[in-house]
Amino acid sequence: MLLVLVLLALITGIAAMAAPSATAADAASADDVAAGEALFAANCASCHGLDAQGQDGVAPSLVGVGAAAVDFQVGTGRMPMQASGPQAMAKPAQFDQDEINQLAAWVASLGAGPAIPTAEQVDGSLGDAAAGMEVFRTNCAMCHGSIGGGGALTQGKFAPSLLETTPTHIYEAMLTGPQSMPVFNDANITPENKRNVIAYLEAQDAGSPGGLSLGAIGPVSEGLWAWLVLLGLIIGATVWVGARSS
Repeated sequence: MLLVLVLLALITGIAAMAAPSATAADAASADDVAAGEALFAANCASCHGLDAQGQDGVAPSLVGVGAAAVDFQVGTGRMPMQASGPQAMAKPAQFDQDEINQLAAWVASLGAGPAIPTAEQVDGSLGDAAAGMEVFRTNCAMCHGSIGGGGALTQGKFAPSLLETTPTHIYEAMLTGPQSMPVFNDANITPENKRNVIAYLEAQDAGSPGGLSLGAIGPVSEGLWAWLVLLGLIIGATVWVGARSS
C-alpha cells in the first residue's frame, strides 16, 4: 500500500512539473477575458446571447468552440455578419488583433476548445509541400480546387479561395471546420500534415511553370487550349495553302 501511494505521488509530481503554469496564464489573461466579455456583450450577444449559449435559428452556441474558432471567424471578418445569407462572407475585420485575442480569451474561458496555433505550427517553410499536396488533394481539393482556388457548393454556398488566406487562418479552418467545412482534428490530419498543407498552398504563389495558369485545373483546360491552338493553326494553314493554289 505504501509503495502504491509513493508511486501515485511520484506520478502526480511529474505531471505537475510537465504541465504549464495555469496560475500564471490565468493571472496574465484575466484583464483580456474581462475585456473580451465586454466586447462580446456589445457586438455579439444580440445573436449569440449574453452567455454565448446561442439562439435557435439565429446563431449557434459558442461554448467549447475554443479560441481558434473565434480568431478565424472574427479575424477573417466573417463575424459579426454583415447580412444573413447562405454563408458568412469574408470581409475586412472589424476588430484589431488585440481585440480579437480578447474575444477569443473570453470564449475560451467558457469551455475547452482548440487553441490558436503557434507561429511554428503554421510556418510553411518548416513543412513538406509534396506531402501537403497529397493531403490537400485527398481531403480538400474536391471543394477548394486542386490548388485552393475555390469552388461552388450547393444551395448558394461556396468553398472560398485559399490563395490569399493567412497560414494561421488556414490552420484554424482545418482545426474548427467553419460553415460547410468538416472538422479535421489532429486525429484526421496531424499538426505536421496541417503545416504541410500550408506549405503546399504557399508554393502556389510561385505561379504556373508553364506561364498562364489556365484556371489551374489540370490537363482538361491545358488540353483544350492545345487543341484550340492546334486546330487554329491547321485551319490557318489550310486557308493559306488554298489561297496560294488558286
